[in-house]
Amino acid sequence: MINVIWVFMLVSGVIVAAVTGRMEAVTNAVLSGAKQGTVVCFGLLSIVVFWSGLMKIAEHAGLVQSLAKLIYPVARFLYPSVPKDHPAMGSIVANMSANMLGLGSAATPLGLKAMKELQDLNPDKERASDAMCTLLAINTSGLTIIPATVIGLRMQYGSANPTEVVVTTVLATFLATTTAVFLDRYYRNRERRRTNRR
Repeated sequence: MINVIWVFMLVSGVIVAAVTGRMEAVTNAVLSGAKQGTVVCFGLLSIVVFWSGLMKIAEHAGLVQSLAKLIYPVARFLYPSVPKDHPAMGSIVANMSANMLGLGSAATPLGLKAMKELQDLNPDKERASDAMCTLLAINTSGLTIIPATVIGLRMQYGSANPTEVVVTTVLATFLATTTAVFLDRYYRNRERRRTNRR
């Protein structure tokens, strides 16, 4: 569906530009957008490489394991249906850790891996399990303590104080995650009560 929306927007933009005689503006926008996209990609690549290196150092120093140990009890509370030693729990904890460190590009593959492992546990393959819904809600809201990617982008574009977004990011993502957990539990309990009535 997203592809259809993007194609519709592109085609309608080109048609409107042709009708209004502004095709040159579209051409310039396409070329400058491609150039800007390349600059941003290379900037993000350097940020990801830098933070991935720091993560490796933190991993060898035991900091990642310490963070995972802190997160694990929270993960057990959020995902009670996932067996304690199942690989899905490891992927969930790793995903939460990467999100907290602001490494969205590293968190995405971990989240996909966790979702695949949760699907293996899911008895009804046609419907998302409670744990899968919780993972989606928490991964989307993404509590972030160090917004590494945003800080890197702000540095790339010459921000006078690239780290000034830390407090607002922590506050916003904390509120988003809290709301996501609350709504997840609310709808889960409501569905359970509705099922019990039947």
